[in-house]
Amino acid sequence: MARPETNRAAEMEVFVRVVQSGGFSAAARTLGLSPSAVSKLIGRLEARLGARLLSRSTRRLQLTPEGLTFHDRAVRILADITAAEQEAGAGAAPRGRLRVNSSVPFGMHRLLPLLPGFLARHPAVQVDVTLTDRVVDLLEERADIAIRVGPLRESRLVARKLGESRMVVVAAPAYLARHGTPQRPEELAAHNRIGFSFARTVAGWPFRKPGGGTLLLPPEGNALVSDGEQSRLLALAGLGIGRFGAYHVGADLAAGRLVPLLEAWNPGDTEIISAVFIGPGGALPARVRAFLDHLAENVRL
Repeated sequence: MARPETNRAAEMEVFVRVVQSGGFSAAARTLGLSPSAVSKLIGRLEARLGARLLSRSTRRLQLTPEGLTFHDRAVRILADITAAEQEAGAGAAPRGRLRVNSSVPFGMHRLLPLLPGFLARHPAVQVDVTLTDRVVDLLEERADIAIRVGPLRESRLVARKLGESRMVVVAAPAYLARHGTPQRPEELAAHNRIGFSFARTVAGWPFRKPGGGTLLLPPEGNALVSDGEQSRLLALAGLGIGRFGAYHVGADLAAGRLVPLLEAWNPGDTEIISAVFIGPGGALPARVRAFLDHLAENVRL
C-alpha cells in the first residue's frame, strides 16, 4: 500500500499555531481540530524529523533549540507561501509586507524620502523599515532587503549596487572657532574625533602621505556612538570632528553648518552602497523586485 504524501505546509502551520497559542488545546480551537489530533500531528512531525521540537510540561510548552530553528524557518516559509498566493491571484502585482533593513544615515537621508513615491505606485505593499548600523543576518531578521555600506562578505547574498559616496572629514564652524582648524592630518591628535562603539571594516581614517602611501589615524575622543547619524548630530553640535559619506552631510556642507577639512590629504576613497537580498533574482517576489527597481531609479549619491 502506498504511503500517503505528507502535507509539510499543513504540518508547519499547525506547529506554528501551537507555538503562537501556547498549547495544543488553544491551537486546536483556532484550527477547528481536536486537541488529540493536534498532539498526534506534532508527534508525527517530530518522528519524521527525528528531533524533539517541543518540551512538554503540565503547565506550558517550551521550544527546544531544534524547535526554535524549525519555527523560525516555518514562519518565513508560510509567509512566502502566502505572498506567492497573493501575487499569483493579483497577476503578480506587488503586494504584501516588505521588510527593509538599512544603515541609519542612508535610511534617514535617502531611503525614507523615497517611500512616499514607491507606496503611491504600489499601494498594496506595506513597507516595514528597520534602521541600524549593525550588520544583520537577513534570515534571522526575516528581512527581504538590506542596505549595506562598504565591502560585502556573505557570498550567499545577491547584491545590487546603488552607487558610491566619497568620504569627507568635517567639523562645525563653532568647533573650529574654539579649537582651531587642523592644517595637516598629524594635527588631528590634538582634536576630538568622534568614533563608533562597534568595530568598523577600516580601523581608522585614511589620509594621503606627501611621498605616497596612506596614513591611518584612529578616531579618538570623548564620545562613541552606535550609528552614523548620531555622529553627524554631534559634529553639528560642535563636539568634534567626524568623517562621513558626502551624501550624508552634503546638505550640511552646502548650508555651511559643517566645513570640509584636510581635503589636500583626502585619499579619494569611497563607500559602496548596495542593496542585498536572498536570490536568485529571477525568483524574487514582485514586491522585492519593484522596490529594488525603485531604489536603482531614484537613489542619488
